[in-house]
Amino acid sequence: MFRLWAAGFVGIGFGVVLGFFLFPYVFPPPPATEMLSEADRGQAVVAEGMFIHANPADPIHYGKGRVTLRRNSVFLGEDFEVGPGPKFHVYLVPGGNIRNSGDLGQQMFVDLGRLRAFKGSQRYAIPAGLDLSKFKSVIIWCEQFSVLISPADLKHRS
Repeated sequence: MFRLWAAGFVGIGFGVVLGFFLFPYVFPPPPATEMLSEADRGQAVVAEGMFIHANPADPIHYGKGRVTLRRNSVFLGEDFEVGPGPKFHVYLVPGGNIRNSGDLGQQMFVDLGRLRAFKGSQRYAIPAGLDLSKFKSVIIWCEQFSVLISPADLKHRS
């Protein structure tokens, strides 16, 4: 009788954990469709980049699409997409060429907020007074598991 109860608890636990991981795939949020405000459009582009699939051997953690940096905002383009997961955040990072989770290391970064959708255009405000010339990357980071999802190296305009 004990084995039956133990097997039941293990099965329920496994089902709950599996549900947490599969939920974003089964019920993904709708694509984001944020637009740039008139104030944003009037500002010059400071830097641009493209999100990449940093580790092709990992089919779950991927990203693609354009990112544009202006003086007061980071804008993820309409072609932006990442594989779904829990607690993704958008970070501005001073280091460049980030290709795995260890590359972030002890670097200071600016957390622009939680990713609002796995697909589509999104705008994130940049805190006032930040020297944008010191930032070389925008990354999508999973805070729950401390995993790099997708990096974008920034090319600054003169």
